[in-house]
Amino acid sequence: MTHPNFWDHLEALMNTSKLVIDVQRGSVNDFYPFGPYTFDYGHLENTSSMDNEGIDIFLGSSLDKTINGIICTVDLLKKDSEIKILYSCTEFEINEIDTLYQHYPSMRGLLVRRN
Repeated sequence: MTHPNFWDHLEALMNTSKLVIDVQRGSVNDFYPFGPYTFDYGHLENTSSMDNEGIDIFLGSSLDKTINGIICTVDLLKKDSEIKILYSCTEFEINEIDTLYQHYPSMRGLLVRRN
């Protein structure tokens, strides 16, 4: 019997949850220092993360509809950590998201790519 791995479980969670876009591509956000978002940012409805809100997701522009990886974040202001899913992201978008989490004064992120 084959046991599902982490990515299979994450895919199952995504497939059974509604994606809600909170910040649309092209929007400007005070917390995002690089100008307009080049991706959509939202959460999975009826899920929960360490901040008691839905699991965050970056939705990129790739036609390949798959999970590319996750960003594991540590936020010193909130005193929490959580994961954020990267879905359908191009290589440029993945690098931009990774760079974003190296420039927040109180937050850092670790990119974990799906092989």
